[in-house]
Amino acid sequence: MSNTLSKRGPGRPRKGSDGNFINTRQALIKAGLAALTEKGYSYTGIEEILRAANVPKGSFYHYFGSKEAFGEVLIEAYNAYFMKKLSRWFLDDSMSPLQRLQAFVDDAKQGMQKFAFRRGCLVGNLGQEMAALPDGFRVLLQEVFLEWEKRTARLLQEAATVGEISPNLNTQKMARFFWIGWEGAVLRAKLEESAAPLDLFAHTFISLVQHS
Repeated sequence: MSNTLSKRGPGRPRKGSDGNFINTRQALIKAGLAALTEKGYSYTGIEEILRAANVPKGSFYHYFGSKEAFGEVLIEAYNAYFMKKLSRWFLDDSMSPLQRLQAFVDDAKQGMQKFAFRRGCLVGNLGQEMAALPDGFRVLLQEVFLEWEKRTARLLQEAATVGEISPNLNTQKMARFFWIGWEGAVLRAKLEESAAPLDLFAHTFISLVQHS
């Protein structure tokens, strides 16, 4: 541990090279998100997060009372990040609704390729290890998926309004189906280190809603 860190005291923001204080809490959240999207909750230790964020142990417990509390914050932070991503693509009226859905898929592919398919979806990762997680995570994860499904259902409803899909299609069920299938596709993309599963699922889903 450097002299700078040891003199700072627990919980205080660390200084950057330009003399400005860096938000320690945000540094920990950023490091936590990177670790959990790659390795999951059970295989990520606090010490690993501290090393990645370059902050002392006291800073962690100043902001987060436990690893469980930290995990809850990470779920909320990831959801906020992801909702912005959905808004970016789903609300882009320069494209048709189904084109927006495809644009989201293409963006996700680029994101996974950027990290050599090591990182996936934090929410999906946690869902796969739910049996080993705190019980409180279950409700948080379900709430996140419901938010994503509602946003997707609105996009599909817009697609029905402009005639891209049938107005009789149950958009809520199809939105739920999309996220169930998408998380499986992300898992396979990590496994195969390839965007092919994402392309296959997206193509099949869009074809399905167009011809139902």
